[in-house]
Amino acid sequence: MLGAVTACGSSTAEPGAVRTGPGVSAESISLGVLTDMTGPFKGTSVLRIRGYELYLDQVNKRGGVCGRRIELKQQDHAYDVQKALDAYFDLEPQVLGFIDVTGQPMTAAIEPDLMQTRALTVPGSWAASLLGNPHMMIVGTTYDLDVINGLDFYKRQGALTTGDTIGHLHLRGSFGDNALEGTRFVGENWQMKVAEQAVTEATANLTEQMTALKAAGAKVLVLSLTPPQTAAAAGIAAQLNWAVPILSSAVSYDPVMMQSPVAPVFARQVLLTSPVAPWSADADGVRQLRDSYQARWPGEPGSLNTVHGFTVAMAYVAVLEKACEKKDLTRDGVLRAFHDTSALNTAGLTGQLRFSLVGRPSATQSYMSRPDGAVPGTLKVEENLYESELVKLKGTRAR
Repeated sequence: MLGAVTACGSSTAEPGAVRTGPGVSAESISLGVLTDMTGPFKGTSVLRIRGYELYLDQVNKRGGVCGRRIELKQQDHAYDVQKALDAYFDLEPQVLGFIDVTGQPMTAAIEPDLMQTRALTVPGSWAASLLGNPHMMIVGTTYDLDVINGLDFYKRQGALTTGDTIGHLHLRGSFGDNALEGTRFVGENWQMKVAEQAVTEATANLTEQMTALKAAGAKVLVLSLTPPQTAAAAGIAAQLNWAVPILSSAVSYDPVMMQSPVAPVFARQVLLTSPVAPWSADADGVRQLRDSYQARWPGEPGSLNTVHGFTVAMAYVAVLEKACEKKDLTRDGVLRAFHDTSALNTAGLTGQLRFSLVGRPSATQSYMSRPDGAVPGTLKVEENLYESELVKLKGTRAR
């Protein structure tokens, strides 16, 4: 069972011997989920929550953590900052930490309070800017490294060479800006030019930006957008008769795209880079996850987002169990356990995780996948976990 990666079970301490904090009773540990169930990321959010539920079911069946069941308390913010703030202040006193805060604007809005409450939080983001916050758990490769790994793939395939132009259409904010940082690093180190276009979540028509990037002669196009915008950009590429190779992030993809008119464009032109494995991957951890998922929800499709949720839950529980070993389930005790967690093997769900290196990503490898409507989860693995030499160089410079 995948739960074998954990370090401590209910038998290590009697509940009464454990120091506790908010969200912890003698019977349960409550974790918060502050997500988008009705806005632009609703499709991916629902599937990610399935991953949390599946892993936590397994943990609870074997006795929970320190003899306590782990429970989720959920709130929908519909990708609205004020709704997110209201929901956060409602949830925060009730939970030990947050296993999910979806959305960069929402994460930014609550971050100052997290510095005071010291609740360990997993943002629905891989933005490198969050690495400096000691209360943020980033599970997997950051956006910039993901982009570098993806562009390395295209270079090895011959789609990019010295002197070429990389086009990048990105959202303003921590997601798009961090992804663009990866493209710029590639341009600087491989002597390539970068053509940039920036938009906001509210930008509906991307024709002007796509036309400009085509005119710039981009040989590869990087998209760091919301899922609806990514679908729109792919449609515009088809309208422009622009058969450019496209690189996008997992956060920009929704499986429903492969049931839409732009599905053929995605199948022909798009490569997705992701910190976690697609649903169809052949890794041991993913095979076990698929089997458990189908037993729990027969006939219901999973996705990369389900794998992400399962992986996040695995990492969070590993931290809780380390805190259990110290008999300290206060927020400070959980944070100490978090910063002491290294070499967590996820059986291929993502790269080996290490949270003990302050300011560094927990993993640096990426999966490469192609959209394919005939494959379970709609993504077919093109390349298993890979780390570019340029990623290693960027890490050296960061130190």
